[in-house]
Amino acid sequence: MLSRLMSGSSRSLEREYSCTVRLLDDSEYTCTIQRDAKGQYLFDLLCHHLNLLEKDYFGIRFVDPDKQRHWLEFTKSVVKQLRSQPPFTMCFRVKFYPADPAALKEEITRYLVFLQIKRDLYHGRLLCKTSDAALLAAYILQAEIGDYDPGKHPEGYSSKFQFFPKHSEKLEKKIAEIHKTELSGQTPATSELNFLRKAQTLETYGVDPHPCKDVSGNAAFLAFTPFGFVVLQGNKRVHFIKWNEVTKLKFEGKTFYLYVSQKEEKKIILTYFAPTPEACKHLWKCGIENQAFYKLEKSSQVRTVSSSNLFFKGSRFRYSGRVAKEVMESSAKIKREPPEIHRAGMVPSRSCPSITHGPRLSSVPRTRRRAVHISIMEGLESLRDSAHSTPVRSSSHGDTFLPHVRSSRADSNERVAVIADEAYSPADSVLPTPVAEHSLELMLLSRQINGATCSIEEEKESEASTPTAAEVEALGGELRALCQGHSGPEQEQVNKFVLSVLRLLLVTVGLLFVLLLLLIILTESDLDIAFFRDIRQTPEFEQFHYQYFCPLRRWFACKIRSVVSLLIDT
Repeated sequence: MLSRLMSGSSRSLEREYSCTVRLLDDSEYTCTIQRDAKGQYLFDLLCHHLNLLEKDYFGIRFVDPDKQRHWLEFTKSVVKQLRSQPPFTMCFRVKFYPADPAALKEEITRYLVFLQIKRDLYHGRLLCKTSDAALLAAYILQAEIGDYDPGKHPEGYSSKFQFFPKHSEKLEKKIAEIHKTELSGQTPATSELNFLRKAQTLETYGVDPHPCKDVSGNAAFLAFTPFGFVVLQGNKRVHFIKWNEVTKLKFEGKTFYLYVSQKEEKKIILTYFAPTPEACKHLWKCGIENQAFYKLEKSSQVRTVSSSNLFFKGSRFRYSGRVAKEVMESSAKIKREPPEIHRAGMVPSRSCPSITHGPRLSSVPRTRRRAVHISIMEGLESLRDSAHSTPVRSSSHGDTFLPHVRSSRADSNERVAVIADEAYSPADSVLPTPVAEHSLELMLLSRQINGATCSIEEEKESEASTPTAAEVEALGGELRALCQGHSGPEQEQVNKFVLSVLRLLLVTVGLLFVLLLLLIILTESDLDIAFFRDIRQTPEFEQFHYQYFCPLRRWFACKIRSVVSLLIDT
């Protein structure tokens, strides 16, 4: 009896798994889930912990063993989706940006969205002019440290805070000036609300960039926003398509298709190429979910979507959840006392240090070792943030996803990514995807294209083993040599055509084999089944049997006997 109880308790322990979820303020929530627990259960635990009711805008991201990022599906088992060894690590992030963040009912929801957009600004995903960047940073400063106090904030105090991937001394002074003169008296909630209102007006608000290439081989970033589909190249928005103009999303392998129907019955098909088939499928699923959330009037209108028109291939996916209009109607019915908000304040952040106590990047000493350390850490800072798909560098529209590591970026007079007078690129703060993994540094860099979470131990190890400038140069040369052998989009299209022909041939051969097997059963077997008996008694079958099948069988038997006799004689 005691042994049975002990074995039962051990089995129950084996079915429990520890999960750690990194929240938007970089704190961590740890819980235990059962083996068959669905994603909805874990998400509800998190929302209860955060005291969050307007939860439809948020989701949980994770990275699979192949370093591909995903959104956790709430209708499926958590353990089966992660396919990795426990303990599991995930991140709580904004999945659907509200079209009007100021219209959110509760302050706790606005605060979480504020934290997400602050991350976007720090990691270079939110494009803006210098004047807008200074205002956004000043709002963050006011929300986190309050009014300007000469006794607490000496001259140059804004240089101790980093709000962007890189910025200049001129911009720091502008931020301090706005904070001193224009924002005095604003509470944290007011500053956060003003920050959201300003961020909402920017073209790249809510952009989750997925790195791709167009048909010409130029680097591009695809993104889905509350208002439609966006294509970015460099720091420019080259396409913006409203959700009501998008008729279909499809993918095959690494190729992503967007079908557009505009006014005057003008139909367009946009084609892009993702780095991997898994990244392309993730892009497709994100598009399906965003289109359903923002475009549909009711969740009952959601339909299962297939990536192909053919029944024997393709993926099927269905968005599960409420749509934006239903979420807003539900939020309007919330009636409770506003929950207490514990703001992060001055606590340094591992993944999104908008408050980074240290000098700005443009004033870093020009030593060789320090310069290489900055180049590597540019990628690690984005690697630690798992909110979005990290874009590859797009300053030059190259043909390969290559890490262009430059060890001499510390000098502000050289070619560094400083916010210009007009705009800055979201790709300036990150490194692109490597094509191979030869060391720990390459493994870390390869994760950032998919936004893989990096444990604290891995971060410390990577910082301790920062390579020298010569090693970085050699590494870049190896990757360039490997990438030269990669085929372009034209070769990929040829390969897809060949695979389609082979697939069609295989299906045809299979059908012929089934028909031949059925014919042999009809003519040679003695199965007395009503279906077979009715077919055998038809005049057409009898004519076929005696005039064609029997002579063909005698001919095959004769040939086989002649071959056998020839073998015996030899």
